[in-house]
Order: sequence, then C-alpha cells, then structure tokens
Amino acid sequence: MSATLDIKLQGREYRVACAPEEFDALTAAAALLDTRMSEIARSTKSTGERLVVVAALNLAYELNAARQGATPQPAGTESSEKSIDSEAARRKIRAIEARLDEALARQDDLF
Repeated sequence: MSATLDIKLQGREYRVACAPEEFDALTAAAALLDTRMSEIARSTKSTGERLVVVAALNLAYELNAARQGATPQPAGTESSEKSIDSEAARRKIRAIEARLDEALARQDDLF
C-alpha cells in the first residue's frame, strides 16, 4: 500500500509516494540530502538545479567509495565492521529515485 510523505528540501516541501514502512528511511534520506545541500550552498553559493546536481554527485561519490571499501563477508561469518549489502542498497536507491522522480514530475505541473 502506498501513502504519501511530505519532505522538505531547502525550504521547499515535496509530497512523495512511499510505503508506510519506508517513511523513516525516506525521511532520513531527505534529511541527509537537505543537510548536504545546505553545506554545499554555504560553501559554493550554488542554488537551484546546480545545487541539487552537486549534492547528488557528492552523495553518489561517497556511495561508490563506500561500496569499493566494503568487503563481502562469507555467509555465516560476522565482522566487527559493518558490511554493506550493495545489491539491497541499489534496490532501495532505485526505489527511492523512482518515487522522487514521480513526485518531482508532479511538482513540475504546479509551476
């Protein structure tokens, strides 16, 4: 079942479709993105689309670095370090991207 969640990025509100069980994860992702956009805006004076692109590139770079640094653990073994299930992360990122694309497309009709 899909519901909607209101998120705020750089003072603008966006309504996105999201399953209720994913509200917390999407809210955390939006908070991370908003924080990163604020940091970049302060340091580069970027705004609008350029700010979003720079923030996305920075986050993608960090994600790729984390993926490359993560070493797979054999099944049944535990590590003192957290490992990343990259396939699960990719699926979640694609799902979030699709929801954001859908929500943002609807926002375009408002302006």
